[in-house]
Amino acid sequence: MNESKRNTTDGLFSGYQPEFDDITSAFRATANQPARIVKEAREVVEIARAFTDEVIRPSVAALDAAVTDDPHYLPWEFVKKANEWGLYTMFMPKIFGGKGYNFSCVNFFIEELGSACLAMANLVGVHYLGYGLLISSWNLGLINRVSRDIVKKEKRGEPCLVSLAMTEPDAGTDSQNVELMNTGNLRCIAKKVPGGYSLTGTKIFISNGHLSNWHVVHAYTDLDKASENTVMLLVNSEFKGFSLGKKENKMGQKGCPASELIFEACFISDDHVCIDNQQTKKLKRSPEKTNEQIFAYIWGASRASVGTFGVAGARGAYETALKFARDTSIRGTKLINQEWCQTLLARMYMNVAVARSACYEATQANALHGLWKLMNHKPVYYAALYTPRWVFKVISGLFNLPVATTLIRRINLDFQKDQEIDRVDGWGSIAKVAGTDAAMNNCRLAMELMGQDGIRQDRGLEKIIRDTRLLQIYEGTNEINTLNVFKRLIRRSCPESEVFSKANV
Repeated sequence: MNESKRNTTDGLFSGYQPEFDDITSAFRATANQPARIVKEAREVVEIARAFTDEVIRPSVAALDAAVTDDPHYLPWEFVKKANEWGLYTMFMPKIFGGKGYNFSCVNFFIEELGSACLAMANLVGVHYLGYGLLISSWNLGLINRVSRDIVKKEKRGEPCLVSLAMTEPDAGTDSQNVELMNTGNLRCIAKKVPGGYSLTGTKIFISNGHLSNWHVVHAYTDLDKASENTVMLLVNSEFKGFSLGKKENKMGQKGCPASELIFEACFISDDHVCIDNQQTKKLKRSPEKTNEQIFAYIWGASRASVGTFGVAGARGAYETALKFARDTSIRGTKLINQEWCQTLLARMYMNVAVARSACYEATQANALHGLWKLMNHKPVYYAALYTPRWVFKVISGLFNLPVATTLIRRINLDFQKDQEIDRVDGWGSIAKVAGTDAAMNNCRLAMELMGQDGIRQDRGLEKIIRDTRLLQIYEGTNEINTLNVFKRLIRRSCPESEVFSKANV
């Protein structure tokens, strides 16, 4: 049946039914991606469980207490231990010197770490958020340079992390949606000067900011038309004009610092510009649409991961409640044997399973159309797998050629369809909301099961509640993400509608 007929004449709901490709990413990915990724996923889970048992679980309470007692405390010992295990290069492509585990496996890894402690999972996971934003610029020279810096310092026992710096003091979500940028209170300005940019402004709530060597910063060359004039800059902590401000004293996830980054006429040379309007003017989309496309790349991936943090929190609450039910007796009867308790535990298990499925669908949308689609292409995957590392090191100089970046941008930006952008970004938001809501629901059910024991610090649930609440707020509030689902996956069937319009707030 042709598209026009299907959308106009076939029944009351014709034209409002979801498109097949929008709801089948995981199904279609099964045939499209290399079967060996399943083996990688098993290896990743084994590594994550070993690290969790050996490093995370023994130090959960101690880290939370250390940061509570001293808000300026930084978890360098944990970061160094994660570096010793190779976790900060684990999901970096082999072509750039990393271990090359496929990004489709990263959320399995995050769930295992986060089920024990969301803060420590973030100390690892947020590094890949910053690294993912760098990748979304498709600047091969900078990606290669930063990747090899991370690898080199890992070998020397010096952790080298990357942060994403987008949120501003008075802007909040305005910095994450092109529809809101021009009327938001954005203040981080990048003025073009000979040889680069002069960056002035402040970023706040930057996860791992105090721990990171590199910061991928979003700034604007024209604050009145920010959506059309976004520039992505790579800033090193040693650059003149850069300084660290306060560290937030948060309610939850205390072990992962939320930092203030301050830029005072910080000079960023042209060779540290990830992407700007001069670099995108030959692409087929307008600067505003290209900015939105890059946002979709990173949010589609990162929000799926935040959803997985939610799955981890939901699982942590379930496992805590399960342990309590197995260990606790009332009138000589174990709680685990009572039907009301079994019902609550089953509901919690179901919440984890359903949220995990949503996150997996979002992960596969990225595998088909998003940030790591090239690495999941079978010829590319197996070429990267079996090519000796020394070959990549020898040819790495080719990544510095402008033609290499131009080509990769053509493939990832010009060739990506609008429907694919919608699918990746929309499912990222679905995963984020589903996972984080499941976490809070399971915390509530766990409290119902455990009663007053649930608020005792030594039981563990109290910390999980504090940690999971933050998940509904950062990476775009769940309300903003719900609107984004409408924008990406519903508005197509009613194009006359408006989303993120100030007039409709």
